[in-house]
Amino acid sequence: MNILSLITFLPLAGALAVLAVPKEKERAIQSVALLFSGLSLVLSAALFFFFNRQTPDMQFVERVPWIPSIGVQYFMGVDGLSYPLVLLTALMTFLSLVASLNIKNRIKEYFFWFLVLEVGMLGVFASLDLVLFYIFWEVTLVPMYFLIGIWGGPKKEYAAIKFFLYTLTGSVFMLLGILAVYFKSTPHTFDLMILLQSHATWDRTFQIIVFLAFYLGFAVKVPAFPFHTWLPLAHVEAPTAVSVVLAAVLLKMGVYGIMRVSYGMLPLGFQWFLPALIVIAVINIIYGALCAMAQDDMKKMVAYSSVNHMGYCLLGIAGLSVTGFAVSVLEMVNHGIISGALFLLVGVIYDRAHTRDINAFGGLAAKLPVYAGIMSLACFASLGLPGLAGFWGELMCFVGAFPRWKLYTAVSVIGLLVTTGFFLRMLEKVFLGPFNEKWAGLTDLDARELCALVPLVLLTIYIGVYPKPVLDLINATVGNMAGLIK
Repeated sequence: MNILSLITFLPLAGALAVLAVPKEKERAIQSVALLFSGLSLVLSAALFFFFNRQTPDMQFVERVPWIPSIGVQYFMGVDGLSYPLVLLTALMTFLSLVASLNIKNRIKEYFFWFLVLEVGMLGVFASLDLVLFYIFWEVTLVPMYFLIGIWGGPKKEYAAIKFFLYTLTGSVFMLLGILAVYFKSTPHTFDLMILLQSHATWDRTFQIIVFLAFYLGFAVKVPAFPFHTWLPLAHVEAPTAVSVVLAAVLLKMGVYGIMRVSYGMLPLGFQWFLPALIVIAVINIIYGALCAMAQDDMKKMVAYSSVNHMGYCLLGIAGLSVTGFAVSVLEMVNHGIISGALFLLVGVIYDRAHTRDINAFGGLAAKLPVYAGIMSLACFASLGLPGLAGFWGELMCFVGAFPRWKLYTAVSVIGLLVTTGFFLRMLEKVFLGPFNEKWAGLTDLDARELCALVPLVLLTIYIGVYPKPVLDLINATVGNMAGLIK
């Protein structure tokens, strides 16, 4: 079996193994889930050392006929666009499972659905057949529905249904787009590598219509304005670990789809939509930041900051430059790491205080120094402080977009200022000022929480100081992509 298949389906084997363990053996269930997700992470990390950084071609390819009568294949492979996201998915899922060791309710079902979710997320980034891509895309929907709907907060059912309906509606449009390119191609095929070369024979009107179908499917997931309204509620109601993978991985599926499918396969449609895309990117950046500024709930604030940061990814793509494309991938990785840490940290304080209202705290830095230090670092990374991972993504997004969109890029800097404002406001209200004696019994981070957070802290600092290893993975692929539209 190819290594990509092992990476993708080891979590499925883990999910089936979890089903075989009696529900009373909670420690065994947790151990099995961590083992199989950990093996997937180890294999994903091993690819880092064998990945050829000089070629834009697909690597570690596996192709097996699946339904030959209609041309569906089991076709897997990664390049500089998809491999960093595969590695991010494996890492964030494993750390989310570590953070989930405090789950007490229906543990067997929880870890089963989490592992199934990991299969879907990995498959989306590794699949090169559009039917396979669509199947993996849909596989992520059901586990998220149950993880939010069963283990979520007071409005969990409403949040789960809203997430399900939004995503399913987008998926219907995506399916229509897939069928359109299948019947337009000669011979009919779902092979993404062939379809990426077929666009030269497709007329502009066809590309525009199909681009819109795919964009609606992907924009819901990003989420791009105005399809973002499901996200804050889903984040607030989801359990901590589910919020982590939602922000760190699931949102990236939308941006990845725009880059891989919408841009790569339908360049004339993308070119037509470009003026709208830059406007949407700027709205995401500024509107997301302003909404975050208005929140007193820490989790909702971080959720809106994700809308803001996905705007930077769209801004980089709209720049149509090698720098812009490269930094969109880098920003996805950086945001995955930083937002994952932020949601874990919000979950830590909620587990202890049972509130996320920033006005309820005060002076916690003296009582929880380690927690305060890591939260401060994560906030500074998210607002783009030099020396931390978030700086490079935001700086290079502006650099990549400015030559083509000078005014829009200048306006989007407002979002950066507002982001700084809401994070500093939160840090001041929660950690500075007089200590609220109501929280005298709070304890600092425990071993489980540190195991989930320390790897993210180290990566935030490492990428912030030296982003070259990540960019080296990306550059050859995006250099080949960026010249598609002149």
